Parts: sequence; structure tokens; C-alpha cells
Amino acid sequence: MCLIVFAWRPDHAQPLVVAANRDEFYARPSLPLARWLDAPQVYAGRDQEAGGTWLGVNADGRFAALTNIRDPHQPPARKSRGELVARFLNGSFSIEEYLADVNGRSIEYAGFNLLLGTREELWHYNANDTTPTQLKPGLYGLSNAGLDTPWPKLLKARAALSEVLGDPRPEALLDILSDPHTAPFADLPDTGVGLATESLLSSVFIASPSYGTRASTALIVHADGRRHMVERSFGPHGGRLGEVELHF
Repeated sequence: MCLIVFAWRPDHAQPLVVAANRDEFYARPSLPLARWLDAPQVYAGRDQEAGGTWLGVNADGRFAALTNIRDPHQPPARKSRGELVARFLNGSFSIEEYLADVNGRSIEYAGFNLLLGTREELWHYNANDTTPTQLKPGLYGLSNAGLDTPWPKLLKARAALSEVLGDPRPEALLDILSDPHTAPFADLPDTGVGLATESLLSSVFIASPSYGTRASTALIVHADGRRHMVERSFGPHGGRLGEVELHF
């Protein structure tokens, strides 16, 4: 995942509302949102190269998602970050127990942000900071730096989410995620990848011949435990490949 905006409001009829884009090379094989055959309690897309996922939920009310931390100088990783999401969704540790384990092994992965939730709590972990944070009710954004780092696309998407929270619907969330407009050069962060790449990556929805938004996901969690999840998948140049909708 490269952009996640979300509202956490535990006393609301819809305590968790999420809009998220997964950006990745188109050549990396993946499967769309589905119930996993080898872990039937998990509902998520799947990275076919390493077997993990970028965002998902499970039958017990767990939620997990991640973004990478953009740093072209970090050493190669020994393990795929997607397993961090998959292990939480397929496990039974409390969030605090799980994050303590992750913190002890975070060096095995390239930089990442991890969001972990249950019906009662939501936590954020940044591998560069190493101090897990239990999130208070609020509206948040996460891209390829720290939580709420004010990159232009994060600010734009988070503001757009605030406008639809009165009656959030998957179509409105997916509209937020479809914005292809890049930021002005003067507003771009400097993450060490060069101006042309910074510009390409500055749009909410990324499209190019080789790299871009592969999946857009809308998730609405209801207080009674119901979840409504819609995922749209895309190929090179942003061509739409399909859509999956789940109610459970």
C-alpha cells in the first residue's frame, strides 16, 4: 500500500472507514480480494510472489494494512513485508503482543508502516520509529513516510474523506482514490528518487507503463461487526481489470 486514509471513531455506527491504494510494479503477480482457501478466516488480496498481502480483514473483526517507507538507500530486505499483515490476520496474538514481536524482527524487512486493528482498538507502527501508538479517534492519512506526514496527495485524500464521512459509501471512497492529478513541483517531498519520479508518485492514483496503482480498496466496518469491502484492480497505464465486492 502506498496511500491509506481512514477514519477511526470507535463509538460511531461505522467505527472504521478506509480508502486505500496499493501501488506496485504491474509485473508482480497478485490475486484480487477474496477469501483465502488456505486461511478461510482471511479476506484479502494476495501477493503471489511472496504469499502475503497489503490490506485485509478476518472473520473475527481484525484489520491490517501496510505501506512501505520510501528510502532508496535502505539495504535489501530478507523478508516480504506482506507477511506482517497476513500473520496478524491469521493469528490470535493481541495487537500489543504482535507488535512486540514485530519490533524485535523489524530489521528483517525493508521500511514499513503497519496498521493493526480489532473491533475495540487501532494501532500504528512505524519501523523507523519502533514505538507503537494506539490511535485516538480521528481522521488519519498514511503514505510512504510517517503517519500524517503532509505530502500533497495525503492531504488531498484525507480532506476528501472528511467530506463523505457523513454517509460513507464505497463508490465515494473509490472516487477519492481515482484522482490522477500530480502535485506542483514546488510542493513535492524530496525522498531521494528524483524530481520526475517524485512527480509521478505524487498523485493519489498512479498510472505509468510499468508501475502504478494496482488496487483501490474501500472498507466500511459497522459497529455490529458487518463489513462492506470493495476492491478495484488495475493494470498498466491505469487500465481497469475488475472489481470485487464482499459483504460479510
